[in-house]
Amino acid sequence: MELINKLAKEIAKADSITVLTGAGVSTSSGIPDFRSANGIWTGNHSREYYMSRRYFLEDPVDFWVKYKEIFRLKLLKDYGPNHVHYFLKNLEDSGKKVSIVTQNVDGLHSMAGNHHVIEYHGNLNTATCPVCGSEYNLEYVMENDTPVCEKRGCGDILKPDIVLFGDPIMGHEQAEAAINDSDLLLVLGTSLLVSPFNMLPNYASMALDMPLGIVNREPTPMDALFDYVIHDDLVDTVRKIETQM
Repeated sequence: MELINKLAKEIAKADSITVLTGAGVSTSSGIPDFRSANGIWTGNHSREYYMSRRYFLEDPVDFWVKYKEIFRLKLLKDYGPNHVHYFLKNLEDSGKKVSIVTQNVDGLHSMAGNHHVIEYHGNLNTATCPVCGSEYNLEYVMENDTPVCEKRGCGDILKPDIVLFGDPIMGHEQAEAAINDSDLLLVLGTSLLVSPFNMLPNYASMALDMPLGIVNREPTPMDALFDYVIHDDLVDTVRKIETQM
């Protein structure tokens, strides 16, 4: 409890906070953790092949079949923000500048009301035509087995607006800029196994003089970088932090 109290004090005094979030933030909303020891990605490594830019280009029709199967729970939209999402929204409402850099593609941070969200791996809620750039919403995507662009003279198969394996990461520089403007880096619900996302705590630790805190159910390979390391249920820990602020 002493460690939680210290982290709560750091959060309370910080004017600007960058929060890195992973799948552990969304599990309390009913969304499975794809990367944890029991996550569904560990059960079938071929999913990484099917969810790759290469496979989309090779067989976009079957890609969409696999995509909708793999992300079926998220695409059903049968979920909403949980206590952790609203905790971050409340920090923003209290007057703090809160920048969220999330690995999650579910859009729950924006749904909760946070205004500065960097979706590091994109978002499931839209798909875009690779040829003309027209954007389509999730409803259209779900209505069509293979969604195609309806713009006259186009008709190309849409690409989902998530970062596929082999796609470039577009938000890394934005994330570093947010960290540069912060008094505290807070990492929630990620095992920090995915690169280059896991380079961000190292950047904050080596390049900037700021405290770093992490809350994750399991230890991570990067725990030694952090001033505050808490291995526990994320929702329970956030509730305890709130009582100490």
